[in-house]
Amino acid sequence: MRNKRLNIAAGWYTGMSILFIIFIFPFLLILLNSFKSRVEIIRNPLTLPKTLDFSNYTEAYNRMNFSYGLFNSLFITCVSVLAILVFSSMLAYYLVRWSNKISSIILLTLVSSMLIPFQSIMIPFVTLYGNLHMLNSRWALIFFYLGFGISLATFMYHGFIKTVPKDLEEASLMDGAGRVQVFWKIIFPILKPISTTIAIVDVLWIWNDFLLPSLVLLSKEQQTLPLSTYYFFGKYTSNYGVAMAALVMAIIPVIIFYLIMQKQIIKGVVEGAVK
Repeated sequence: MRNKRLNIAAGWYTGMSILFIIFIFPFLLILLNSFKSRVEIIRNPLTLPKTLDFSNYTEAYNRMNFSYGLFNSLFITCVSVLAILVFSSMLAYYLVRWSNKISSIILLTLVSSMLIPFQSIMIPFVTLYGNLHMLNSRWALIFFYLGFGISLATFMYHGFIKTVPKDLEEASLMDGAGRVQVFWKIIFPILKPISTTIAIVDVLWIWNDFLLPSLVLLSKEQQTLPLSTYYFFGKYTSNYGVAMAALVMAIIPVIIFYLIMQKQIIKGVVEGAVK
């Protein structure tokens, strides 16, 4: 029995190690090639760099306007995620506590909208909002992210709020608290596990998104980091070394976010599972 358990544990660790290598290999490949010249990347893409040359990072930082791209990405991501959390949680609370035919239709409409791929409405979307002069603006992009992200967030909040007992609200209302106070002081803190999950999903989605910003943000000063990295891929040639360095610089903020939020991520997932 003991040998059987050891074999199972060894097989489990071996499988996890293989999966880890598979997942980490693309990032390691980008990191290694970010220190190589274009010729060295073409000849030996899988080998270690001969020297740690940071010239690619310096060139990428200057040519892609990294400071502008970082600010735009941080601003758009933070404001968009905050807006999605606030509006979707309030909407889900209303749909759960004031359940009627209208709220059921609203929820059904939100769920149905998640089945429509963005690519199918991309051309009319750009045409319509272009005619309304709502393109080339960070605030317009935030508004679009709110519209596209509120459906899934509301659906997730809706299922979580149904597990919250009404007794907490009724006791607060009897003590003289208003509906707004009840939501922000009683209900919203309880939603922390699902809020953490939604925030993680939306941060990764918005930070890494390329298609929607490429349609909305037209000027170079408004571009996010994913759009800035596209600058190094031309029609006839590509500067792979500088492009790899730009990709590494764009990935680092997400890695830092994960390291900071690691405990909250695990806690949110565990509490959400218990709920």
